[in-house]
Amino acid sequence: MNAPTPYNSTINLLESARQLAPQIRAAAGDTEATRELPKSVFEAIVDAGLFHMCVPRALGGLEVDFPQQVLIAEELGKADASTAWAVNQGATFASWSMYMQPAVAREIWIDTPRSVVSNTPEPSGKAIVVPGGYRVSGRHGFSTGCMHASWVASQAQIIDNGVVRQRNGTPELRFMFMPKADVQVLDTWKTRGMRGTGTHHFEVKDVFVPEQRSVYTRGAARVTDGTRYRIPTTLIFLGGDAAVGLAVARSCIDAFCELAGGKSPRHMTGLLRDQPVAQYNVGQCEALLRSARAFLMETVADIWDGVSRTGELTMQQRATMRLAGTHAIRTAVKIVENIYADCGATAIFEGNQMHRLFQDIHVITQHLQSRRGFYEMIGKFQMGLPIDEARL
Repeated sequence: MNAPTPYNSTINLLESARQLAPQIRAAAGDTEATRELPKSVFEAIVDAGLFHMCVPRALGGLEVDFPQQVLIAEELGKADASTAWAVNQGATFASWSMYMQPAVAREIWIDTPRSVVSNTPEPSGKAIVVPGGYRVSGRHGFSTGCMHASWVASQAQIIDNGVVRQRNGTPELRFMFMPKADVQVLDTWKTRGMRGTGTHHFEVKDVFVPEQRSVYTRGAARVTDGTRYRIPTTLIFLGGDAAVGLAVARSCIDAFCELAGGKSPRHMTGLLRDQPVAQYNVGQCEALLRSARAFLMETVADIWDGVSRTGELTMQQRATMRLAGTHAIRTAVKIVENIYADCGATAIFEGNQMHRLFQDIHVITQHLQSRRGFYEMIGKFQMGLPIDEARL
């Protein structure tokens, strides 16, 4: 029998995100300064169900649809980019619960109070096969949310009798789930932007992980099923990440409009809002933002409709999602840079919202999801040339 959900099945997570936004916005300075989510903010987000929105209902999660997840990421991102990013990463990674035996998945995501799992994008660990499981060691980078996580997932190669075990002709890779107490978090996330994500490294030293708490990083069989789990997880990550980028751009435009109504630029007559160049810039950036957002949301809706009807996505739909997500982030960068240029010295000081937005969007640009090379890849796809389809 499936475990009952701990959440109200009629909960509106988007409305919950909107209600939490003032608290998240008020704590944004502390989030940046401490490089992690403040305890009160983290607990409020978990209690609202946002970190469990991708966990299957059958396991006790909320299993929201993809379009709603993207809107939630956008709403949180308008309050604070770091918080939204941490939620999207933690929530999306919880999709791996669909590959695990229900009792094990519930142990990790449901039974542990306020549980979140942080992971790592690269297979820098080694998992040596031993009776009943693996002995895992390795140093791992870029584990978003590891400061508030209860569990950590090491991505590791499987070593069997001294050699790397093969699966489908390539090294076998698995996520190894272990309590956070079994790893050492390393203080490495010293950045100018997105500081509150707490994306530190962590180190694992000869930790035993039972077989049932491991799962293939790619190609695992689904134990539970649902429409959202037929969408490649990399595209789920992308949708939320792109929405956060657009949210930063929206906050930037709004902050500039407020600034322009009270600032008189040096050696100029009148307020900043009275200057034609500022008016032109705001109008152009508004058009860029709305266009990129419309492309993203239209694509997300099309993907959801397609997989709901057919149970799978076409390569064209996947390519379009990759293009829409990449374009959203790259457009957000242009908007922030254009707006920032008109702010003058006001925006250069720490503690100024425009300063933080500028830093945040430029850290986001360095993430895999925003690589400009994806334009080239999609161009090749549209012209019928071969591409690495795994990137879609």
